[in-house]
Amino acid sequence: MVTSMGTSQARDVLHAVADALNAVLACPRETVETTVLTFAAGGHVLLEDVPGVGKTTLARALATAIGGTVRRIQFTPDLLPGDLLGMNVYSRATESFAFHPGPIFANIVIADEINRADPKVQSALLEAMGEGQVSVDGQTHHLEQPFIVVATQNPIELEGTYPLPEAQLDRFMIRMGFGYPVAGTEERMVMSDHASRPLEGLHRVAELDQMQAIRDTCAVVKISQPVAHYLVSLTAATRTMEGVSYGVSPRGSLQLAALSRAKALYEGRGFVLPDDVRWAAPFALPHRLVLENAGYGTAPTGLARQLVESLIERTPVPRSSDR
Repeated sequence: MVTSMGTSQARDVLHAVADALNAVLACPRETVETTVLTFAAGGHVLLEDVPGVGKTTLARALATAIGGTVRRIQFTPDLLPGDLLGMNVYSRATESFAFHPGPIFANIVIADEINRADPKVQSALLEAMGEGQVSVDGQTHHLEQPFIVVATQNPIELEGTYPLPEAQLDRFMIRMGFGYPVAGTEERMVMSDHASRPLEGLHRVAELDQMQAIRDTCAVVKISQPVAHYLVSLTAATRTMEGVSYGVSPRGSLQLAALSRAKALYEGRGFVLPDDVRWAAPFALPHRLVLENAGYGTAPTGLARQLVESLIERTPVPRSSDR
């Protein structure tokens, strides 16, 4: 079992996973890297895009590349919390109740069309995402580690959906869209002999204990006081921006810091630079803004992302001598 990992080794493993996924998926390289780095940072991913662009395939590919277990849950209005978490079932043979774990017990959980489940089920997911455990009938059950939720939303079919509560949305480290394949990629997909089985040529390139060690390494990547001040300046500024009712919470600052640490590790560094924060902010902050007359969760390609990008451009960056 891997108990620790150096910066250079962690970088090599992360690059190997990203390269393996990029070789079989049609989505942009940045999408692949961002998902891998969110996993390394211990966060959860919310993918919002039209059907058929490979959101679920990305999650399955990540599970294959790291040798993890994966479960897909189709969220529907009739889904119950017990269907997600599991339940205690009485056994006549033993004359006792035994816990039967639900599909949440996996390394990578695909929450497909998460906004189609009612608020009770969405709330049941909160403890799992935030604490890495679930409570059923007063008993606590720890989830498999490492653990990540990759949730999907379809933005063009809103009938019969339940918008994610702000507290639930804030649990996701990033929210991003996929976009359509770049020029030439879709043609290669159509021409491929295994277009319907895109993961056929994907093999394991990392182990689960390596990924857990990378998470531990990522958590101790250094953030200097000037860089921490820069990061907090960005999040604090969202709370007083024109057109924003509520800005980024302290949890959002912590999530931005974690993703920035993962980016630094991906670049082979044991310390965070302002450039890491600038890269991470457009993924980690927009969905945490509550816009006036727009509600929370504006799409990352919309006004919220524009506001974050403009904020990045006008916020002073620490000088090299201050880092």
